[in-house]
Order: sequence, then structure tokens, then C-alpha cells
Amino acid sequence: MIITVSENAGFCFGVRRATDTVEALLKGKGKDEIICTLGKLIHNEQYNDYLERHGARAITKEEIPGLFKMATEGKRVTLVTRTHGIEKETKEVLEAYEKSCESFKVVDSTCPYVAKIHKIAKENSGEGKCFFLIGQKDHPEVLSIKSYIEGEGYICADANELEELLKALNNPQINAVMVAQTTQKLSEWKKCQQIIKKYCTNAKIFDTICSVTEKRQTEALALSQSSDVMLVIGGKDSSNTAKLYQICKAHSGRAFWIQTGSDIPFEEIKGAKKIGITAGASTPDNIIQEVKKSMSIMEENFAELFEQSEKETQKIYKGAIVKGIVMSISENEICLDLGVKQTGSIKRDRITSDNEVKLSDLFKIGDEVEAKVESKSDKDGEITLSKKAVDDVKNWEKIVDYANSGEVVEATVTKATKGGVIVTVDGFEVFVPASMTGLGKDKDLNELVKTTQKIKIVEIKEDRRRAIGSIKAILREEKKAQEEAFWASLEEGKVIEGPVKSLTSYGAFVDLGGVDGLVHITELSWKRIKHPSEVVNVGDTIKVFVKSFDKEARKVSLGYKTDDENPWTIFKSKYAENDVAEVKIVGITTFGAFAEIVPGVDGLIHISQIADQKIDNVANVLKVGDVVEAKVVGIDDEKQKVSLSIRALLPEAPAEEAVAEEVAEPVAEEAPAEAVETADAE
Repeated sequence: MIITVSENAGFCFGVRRATDTVEALLKGKGKDEIICTLGKLIHNEQYNDYLERHGARAITKEEIPGLFKMATEGKRVTLVTRTHGIEKETKEVLEAYEKSCESFKVVDSTCPYVAKIHKIAKENSGEGKCFFLIGQKDHPEVLSIKSYIEGEGYICADANELEELLKALNNPQINAVMVAQTTQKLSEWKKCQQIIKKYCTNAKIFDTICSVTEKRQTEALALSQSSDVMLVIGGKDSSNTAKLYQICKAHSGRAFWIQTGSDIPFEEIKGAKKIGITAGASTPDNIIQEVKKSMSIMEENFAELFEQSEKETQKIYKGAIVKGIVMSISENEICLDLGVKQTGSIKRDRITSDNEVKLSDLFKIGDEVEAKVESKSDKDGEITLSKKAVDDVKNWEKIVDYANSGEVVEATVTKATKGGVIVTVDGFEVFVPASMTGLGKDKDLNELVKTTQKIKIVEIKEDRRRAIGSIKAILREEKKAQEEAFWASLEEGKVIEGPVKSLTSYGAFVDLGGVDGLVHITELSWKRIKHPSEVVNVGDTIKVFVKSFDKEARKVSLGYKTDDENPWTIFKSKYAENDVAEVKIVGITTFGAFAEIVPGVDGLIHISQIADQKIDNVANVLKVGDVVEAKVVGIDDEKQKVSLSIRALLPEAPAEEAVAEEVAEPVAEEAPAEAVETADAE
């Protein structure tokens, strides 16, 4: 077997400078000194774990103010920026902090090649220029470069995306400037150059791919073409390693992306005569040597090595799901007995996302816990585990089951986003688009935060483990069921209580529980009203009764005024013929006066029944607003009319028979229009 390691494999100049800097700081680290890296220093988990174990913790930019506060309180703080560079705004904040506090020190480890692109972006963007950056959009290096671009700027992942963008812009005279991420694939970068020249007559192109990256990719291409198997070493989130793997995969029959020697697929490469090894810029030398040594041992005794590897795989290996017994519980981690020499540990953030919960409330000594192996170090005897990784798989399976079955589940809304809300279903985050929340278009989504909602999983994306839920679908189903139940139970005369939903000129709509019914304006009051608002307002809860309904047309006619409120009924309950009532004059006519007996019922006092002597003008005796006593001398139930007499109460009143004869005709008389108008005006 021939094993060939690429000459430029592993740490590049920029990465080595950064790692040497941090390691030197750790060696001279004082007792009260804090050393941190802004983000993970390089894209290699094993090396980042090594730094953290030795006292250099990776922080986020949100933690910078807290770190600065510690410096102002007497701690010595050294913050090392990573090779990918940092965003312009963050750099300015760090510079200001460093100037204002002697105990706060910043060591800039930005790769010189990246720093060069920052300068190019700053000097060649804005002022009518259009800046194009070819790179991975969410990569830290690309984000740092983006912050230096002023004015119009675009980020394109590859040549195809660049061409689509230029077609859309459709401006050959555009003042274009183009750079590439330092680790961009060389062949893709050449395609991009051809495309921008094709669409832009004035394009200014800067070759910003790191020379070491270019050499490494060229070597990987040549080595993969002459090897039976290629081993590409590097972190799974390393951009330059990913591009190396793509190159090797395209030109070698068998290419494998591994992170350490324990990942070597011995069985799959058995029998290979030529093995090529390359590594990304963030791969430490010791890991490359470990892989090379493992391959050498394999050559000497493959069968023995494979058997040993198989035994180890069956026990504890990265990615394995294991079970352990809780041995100890602290504030930030729990330790498990895995039945092997090493102890497994699970950090708080690998157990739960709830920062408020205590681990001692979740576990007790002796509990069995299932977790996934994240890393294993034979040298340090450390096995790091993740319970969340196992829970996430189980929770995702539940989500898939919910989606397939259509089951309705309850979920807590944890936060609102620009396009919807996030709900937690059995520990798994599900996205509910704004259009599926059931809220109106202009409603604030924050109204739903911290509420419990019924949802249905309407879409899942297996490849990305994403789920989309709908609250509206449940509301729609509940409303439909509510409507069906309503129509099934509806009958004429049924009394229902509900809120007034809206008012129109012709009536009021009442929510009957999923279905709206109409109370016509004539059904709102026994009095004549001009608008429903004289009786009810939107939001009032009122009792109505069903007058009629049409299930096919989905219409319900309602009544609101009742016989108990009927003025005629009230009058009849209080007075009978020959009763005396105190009445109010509300209208004067040539033939008599109209007087209100109860609200809504007026009686006529004929001119002949006003005094015990003949009068020519009613207005000479009575005026609107007078309150007098009168006797009820006639009631016509059919026409709902009443005849009154003041004369009948006077001492010299004529005999009862004569009075009845004289008032018989007025009982049937209709009040003239001017009398009604006078009464209304009063």
C-alpha cells in the first residue's frame, strides 16, 4: 500500500498563526486572567474542544459586553478574534472597549487574505459601484466581508447563481467589482470570472482565493486522480474541507470525509493499493499524523486493526446511542456510568434549552439516561454526550406521526418571528406561518406568545427536519363543527344569548355561536327608532329568540322585543275601563287632546270630555306637557286605542251612560297627522 499525504494539507499560515497565538496565551495565562475566542477559532471541533479544556472558551458577540464588564471590575481579559474575521460593527465596538479599559485586550487573528478582502470591499464599493462576492452566504468569513460592502452588493454561492443575477440586472454598463471567499473552489471561481466578463463590459476582478487554498485544491485534484481511495480530513462545518471533498469525490472512485482517525472506514477501503490523504486548513497536524499512522498500522495488520475497530465501535464511538446511569448531578452537567473505564458527561446545553430549570429537578442519582456520543478522547479519557440529540430524534418521529395521522396536538407559542410564530410540540419547534395563525392580517403576532394553542402539523420537510403547523386549520374545523351543531339544534322560538357583532341601518347582527343572526330594526324596539344604536351597541350581550331560519341559505331571523315589553301589554296590566290614570298631554288637535298613559300608549281626550261645558278651542284649556287625571272610558283591544275623559271626574259630570255615548265615536278615530307630529316633537 502506498500512502501519500498532500504537501499543503492541514493548517494554513493564517490558521497556524491564530492557533500559535492562543496556545502561547494559554501557557502564560495568569490566575485571574480570562482568555476567550470570538466564535470558534477554527472549523475543527477537536481542536476547539482542546482549547476549551485548557481555558480558552469560545464566546458569541452578544457576550462581549459582559466580558468587558468583568474587565472593568478588575479581571484581565484577552479576546482573540478568529481567522475568518469579524464584522465591521463588532470590530469598532472592540476597539472602543480596548481604548477605554487597560484590562481589556483584543488580539486580531484575522487571516491576512481575509483582511485584504475587507480593504478591497471598503475601497471598491458604494458610489455607483456594484459589488459581487462569491462565497457561502452564511459562512463567518463571508459575513465579515459583507459588513465592509457599502451601497449595492450581492452574495452568490456559485456561477449559476451569479449568471441568474446578472441576467436579472440586465445592465452591461454596470460598474461591477468581484471578489471570492478565500476558500472558494478554484474551478467555480474561473467560471464566475467568465460569466461576469460575458455580462459586464467593465468588470473589475480581484483574485482573492488564498494561494495555499489554491495549491491545496490543485494537489487534491492531482492526488485523487492517481489514488484508489482519498481520505479528506476536516470539520464538517469547514468550507475549504467541503470543497476538497467535492474535488476528490469527482475524480476518485472512492473518497471519504473524516474528522479523526477513528472515522476511517477500514472495511470499505480494504484492498486499496494507493491511498491519498488531504486535509482542510483547520485540521491540526496531530490529526493528520494520527490518520497516517492508522493507515500504516492497517497495512501491517489490517485484520487485527479491523477487529479492534469493530469491538470499539460496538461499545462507544462518535454518533453511537448509549445508555448510562446517573452518577452525579451538578448545576451545569450530569455524569453517567457507561459501563466502561471512561465516564460520560452531558453539559446543560446538551440536555435542555430551558435556562431556568434545575438539572436536579430533571434527574436523580441512579436514573438511566439515553444519549448520543458527541466526542471521545482516549487521551483525556473524556466522553461527551448529548441527550438532546436523542430527544430530537424521538420528538421528530412524533412530529412525523402527527403529520401522517392528522392528530390535533396542543402546543405552547414560544416566540413571534417576522413571518409567523414558533410553537413547541413535545419539545420540538414547529413553525406556524402568520397566514395560518388565525389572527387577522394586521394583528400583532406577539398576542399569541406564551399561549397554548391547538395545532395540526400540515407539512414536514424530512431532509431539513422542519415542520409547519396550522392553528387556523383547527379553528376552521372547530367552527365548522360548531356551525353543524348549531343548525342541528336550532328551532323557532329558541332563546339564545350572544354578543352584538355589528350594526347596519336596517338591524343588528348577533353572534349565535359561529353563526350570525339578524335582528331587524323593527324587532329591536316597540318604539319607532331611526337606528339600531338607539337600543344596542356592538359588544353588548343580549338575549334574542329565533323567529325563523333558512338552513340552506344559512340565514337566521331574530326577535329582541318581547311581549313583556309591549307597551299595550304593560297598559293592560295596569289599567282597565273606569280606572283613573295620571296622564301627560302630548298632542293638541281641533277635536281633542292626546295624552300618554304609559310610554308607547296614548289615549284620546275628546273635546267634549275635557270640561263640563262646551269649549271651542282645546288649546284654551290644555297645552302640551300638562299632567292631568283622566278616566279610562273606552278600550279597543283590536285597534289598541284608548278613550279618556277629564269631564267624567268632575262633580257635575253627566250620567255614565251619556258619557259612554258621547265618547263612543272618538274610540274609533285615527289621530290626525299634525297631532302625531306634535306628540313626536314634544
